[in-house]
Amino acid sequence: MARKTAAQTAADQIKDQAFSELAALIEESDKLLKSSANLVGEEGETLREQVALKLKQAMDSVTNVRERTQPMVDATETYIGGHPWQTVAISAGFGLVVGLLLGRRN
Repeated sequence: MARKTAAQTAADQIKDQAFSELAALIEESDKLLKSSANLVGEEGETLREQVALKLKQAMDSVTNVRERTQPMVDATETYIGGHPWQTVAISAGFGLVVGLLLGRRN
């Protein structure tokens, strides 16, 4: 199996971090909403502020991930745009290899 490049490894780490942060946010928001069912007045306002803060943190996290991955996206688009025939050849070669491997299995 082919080894992952440093960029792929970094992208996977960023993606995993973002998903874990979002999962934690969802869990915390769910707990806050369940506990707020009977709160009114100052307690309710405090809870809403906490939920708003957590949602802002999630949005900041998503923005951070987007900013960190944008150079990789741009580099890929630049390469594909600057080398369309090489991209087609690589894709065709990959398809050929996969086809041959699958043909051998049967």
